[in-house]
Amino acid sequence: MAITPISEPSPPSTTAGAAPWHARHAVWQLGFRPFYLLAAVFAALGIPLWLASYAGWLTGGLQVGLGWHMHEMVFGFALAVVVGFLYTAGRNWTGLPTPHGVQLMALVGLWLAGRVAMLCGPGLLPALVDWLFLPLAAWPLYLVLRRSGNTRNLFLVGLLALLALANGLFHAAVLGWLPLSLFLPVQAAIFIIVLIESVIGARVIPMFTRNGAPGSTPVASPKCALVAVACMAAAAIAWLAGAPAWLTAPLALVASGVSLANLLAWQPQRTLRVPLLWILHLSYAWIGIGFALLAAASLGLLPASAALHALTVGSMAGLIIGMMTRTTLGHTGRALKGGRAEAAMYWLIQVGALARLLAAVGPATLSMPLLLAGGACWSLAFGLYACVYAPYLWRARVDGREG
Repeated sequence: MAITPISEPSPPSTTAGAAPWHARHAVWQLGFRPFYLLAAVFAALGIPLWLASYAGWLTGGLQVGLGWHMHEMVFGFALAVVVGFLYTAGRNWTGLPTPHGVQLMALVGLWLAGRVAMLCGPGLLPALVDWLFLPLAAWPLYLVLRRSGNTRNLFLVGLLALLALANGLFHAAVLGWLPLSLFLPVQAAIFIIVLIESVIGARVIPMFTRNGAPGSTPVASPKCALVAVACMAAAAIAWLAGAPAWLTAPLALVASGVSLANLLAWQPQRTLRVPLLWILHLSYAWIGIGFALLAAASLGLLPASAALHALTVGSMAGLIIGMMTRTTLGHTGRALKGGRAEAAMYWLIQVGALARLLAAVGPATLSMPLLLAGGACWSLAFGLYACVYAPYLWRARVDGREG
């Protein structure tokens, strides 16, 4: 399951050909540009919208209930970032162009149509519009990997296919076609994205640490990384299958321990003065914390939402904003150096994750204030990214290269 890590330099140059002028704009030259920007704006607006609905402050025809919140934060926000990242990484891995220009515009348009459709309520047409995005986005990545002979990264397309299946099951449950809880396909998707994070993180975090933290000697073991992924997958399957606690809890604890042991070998203590690095280490630590909380949840000691939000807000959002800032800087020709804005984004996500965890396990009287605090931190973090990084994403590279 080894993958070639995304590198810091820009991808190879390609010619724009006869594409219309608007398709040759810098924002359409590589997948991370539009998907990162739109995902950040959507994240900044989506959580306040959901909290307003949850608190009973929202009136009108928008369908922003719990099902919308679960679906959109995973299949809307997170998958937009995953696709943008994989298009960028895929171009580095293979030397071949991933969707850009008109093709990228069409995929972004389909993603946006899915977000609008999901706000309009359940129905076959909204479900179809939303579901189509992932298969149509995964197919070009598959073609690029196959054409280049980069078969060792094809498992990522397989994971995208599993995510499409989970999304299809979600819509089938909403439409009443399957007697299935809406929570199950969303949780399955969360675990799949955590596996993607784990595999890619195990490759890039030690490399980034070695390059960016003076005096560090992180140890990256592919075998240990594979063991961690296998343990996480086993724990996730046990949880999703409703296995008894005597099986699920030990599997989750082992997954937690192996994940945290791998992280310690990457020397996170060497990164404390480098924001672009410590955010990756701290966010990866939330994976181990999340599986430990999953073990407690399987034993009935904690609500499941504590574990799931540790995995989503703590690890997923933390790694997302860490990689969004890093890849944007690197692939727009800027120095890989985080400043006050980046540090603020990172701390807001971490404080928000802690607030959301406390809302799940703390006194009921503090639940709503903590939810609001966590939501505010989340929105401020992604809103800040959108404000600071929109010019980087919108304009051509500062070094004059394509990408």
